[in-house]
Amino acid sequence: MAKHRIYTTSVASVYPLYVAKAEKKGRTKAEVDQVFSWLTGYDQKELEAELEKRTDFETFFAAAPKLNPSRNLIKGIVCGVRVEDIEEPTMREIRYLDKLIDELARGKAMEKILRQN
Repeated sequence: MAKHRIYTTSVASVYPLYVAKAEKKGRTKAEVDQVFSWLTGYDQKELEAELEKRTDFETFFAAAPKLNPSRNLIKGIVCGVRVEDIEEPTMREIRYLDKLIDELARGKAMEKILRQN
């Protein structure tokens, strides 16, 4: 079975879309970066390096310094699919990120997005 196209898509090509989506709703690039960091463990410098290298999504998540153990608390529907029902691990990580960015753009409080309460 062929891999989904998103696996070989560079994070850098989608990142500006995440930022634009957030900014259109009054959120900031710094908040998008905070979401990335919370989910993957990349610090700002590491995230920028991965974007500059044009790392693909599959490699980005496989090489993530520390996937957040609380990410399994992310629930809901993204692209018509329940994230908690996605069995393929890399696709689930990508959809977790999509869901967090959606929550950010919808104006959800950062502590709720980052599952801190």
